[in-house]
Amino acid sequence: MDLDTIDAETFGKSLKGLGMNLLVKDVRATSALLETVFDMNAHQVTSDFAIVTYGDQVFQLHADRTYHSNPLLGLLPENGARGAGIEIRLYNTDPELAASKAEVAGMHILQSPTDKPHGLREAYLLCADGYAWVPSRPKE
Repeated sequence: MDLDTIDAETFGKSLKGLGMNLLVKDVRATSALLETVFDMNAHQVTSDFAIVTYGDQVFQLHADRTYHSNPLLGLLPENGARGAGIEIRLYNTDPELAASKAEVAGMHILQSPTDKPHGLREAYLLCADGYAWVPSRPKE
């Protein structure tokens, strides 16, 4: 499946399992951030939408304005963090490398890379939309 040329209906029908769609203020900026900090790949990036891949995982970014008839629209805060309470865990991403890239890219480092009792070394990085991105790897 070519994610750079697939049409919306075919893409929608291809989705399986658990999906994630993040509402963001600026799709292009968030796509660039995810590519820069986490080595993800963004496909069909427009000001309204992007398909993003992390390894073999696929998720979507949508701009707020695309939710004009969606029931979630009324729940979006005008200001402040949107992603409070959600952790987007990236189990195949080096937390040291991601944290160093995140700082340069303007993300807020909520927690520097730290060894956790559950066997992972992880960092907490906040994007401008308030989502907590958690790059992690098993402790050595």
